[in-house]
Amino acid sequence: MSQSPIELKGSNFTLSVVHLHDDQPNIIQKAIQEKMEQAPEFLKNAPVVINISHLPVNADIFALHRVIESTGLRVVGISGCQDEKQREIVLKSGLPLLKEGKSQKVPKEENKPSEPIFRKTRIINTPVRSGQRIYAPNSDLIVTSNVSAGAELIADGNINIYGVLRGRVLAGASGDKESQIFCTHLNAELTSIAGQYWLSEEIPENFVGKAAKLRLVNNELTIETLI
Repeated sequence: MSQSPIELKGSNFTLSVVHLHDDQPNIIQKAIQEKMEQAPEFLKNAPVVINISHLPVNADIFALHRVIESTGLRVVGISGCQDEKQREIVLKSGLPLLKEGKSQKVPKEENKPSEPIFRKTRIINTPVRSGQRIYAPNSDLIVTSNVSAGAELIADGNINIYGVLRGRVLAGASGDKESQIFCTHLNAELTSIAGQYWLSEEIPENFVGKAAKLRLVNNELTIETLI
């Protein structure tokens, strides 16, 4: 039997979610363009999910989809549908309906603690060059050298950088809000923990180039001096 020309496999991808709080296309377009100007290399052609849970039921999904893609983002799906009418509108737009991860209820008789998956901390002892992407699934990540602009570090746990950080760093990529970022020389293009992120311009000036620790407090990014 000849081998199939395709192979279907499951995989995990890190996607940004754009939460819309206004259904006026011109307002959304302007807001996204402002973000694009802050980090064009990071956001250009970036795949995103659009969350419409805060929009009215009769919002024009077609118009919003068109205007978002006109900015350079690539919409791969819609999440946050709270109404059957919204679901019909989204399906007619040709976009898939997605559900953002929620833990499923386990029947009481099966409600036993599962064995946690532990992986050894991933350690990178060489410089991370522009265009490189390092991912540490289900573990922490340690980089003992410099991280160039255009490089990307991703971990489901904490991230430690013992060098100059000029690239992008995303801790808690699977949603762990307890994850933290530790850096001896912070000059990042983007810092993110569990989906909450700062672009370079949003990092407080007095921490740029300094040793710093980032964590979430009340679901908001905070930063303090790393002693």
